[in-house]
Amino acid sequence: MIELDKNNIPAHVAIIMDGNGRWAKQQNKLRIFGHTNGVAAVRRAVSYARQIGVKVLTLYAFSSENWNRPEQEVNSLMTLFMQALDREVKKLHKNNIRLNIIGDTSRFSEKLQEKMAKAEQLTEKNTALTLNIAANYGGCWDIVQAARQIADKIKKDEMALEEITEQSFQSHLATQNQPRVDLLIRTSGEQRVSNFLLWQIAYAELCFLDVLWPDFSEEDFNQAIASYQQRHRRFGGTE
Repeated sequence: MIELDKNNIPAHVAIIMDGNGRWAKQQNKLRIFGHTNGVAAVRRAVSYARQIGVKVLTLYAFSSENWNRPEQEVNSLMTLFMQALDREVKKLHKNNIRLNIIGDTSRFSEKLQEKMAKAEQLTEKNTALTLNIAANYGGCWDIVQAARQIADKIKKDEMALEEITEQSFQSHLATQNQPRVDLLIRTSGEQRVSNFLLWQIAYAELCFLDVLWPDFSEEDFNQAIASYQQRHRRFGGTE
């Protein structure tokens, strides 16, 4: 693997985990087979992020548009979420990783919501890495729900109009006061952001990889970080 500059590790990495369905099709299997095998790629990504010193890793697990998929696939994904929470949370806790679910979880079953809440509570004081799982999440939804929170505070005289700034608005997003995304990775070769963290990726470096998500390896992650480190981030300024 490429040797990385330890002083230039992105604080916040976000990944659109794309390609599970195509990977399954290549194996002549149902789409859920790809999602199931994608869990191993999640483990590799989380482990490597913690290893190299990433502070926040956000994974796009289920978008607000994914409800439009066939009912059987959605139901299978819900079951997979339940199983993953049962199997993985203790490992995350053991490795000092905080789990944070971002998105409108109200649409999930009560049982799944309870498991999510318990997992967050168990790991809330962990400090090595914050793992955001975006579930029933959309960037447009995130911005709208933040605007509604602020409007409600103004209506109740808990906040003045003049207090609305980029910083105060950001504190009402699902990611709250986490750093903005430094690097956005998307697997499968598609080159779009698909309504993911629209506010947070305003100045993110984008990296599109041809590898399908279940095949995403530490080497792929390493190459994405190395590509990030070769870029000059000017944030609208000059060299």
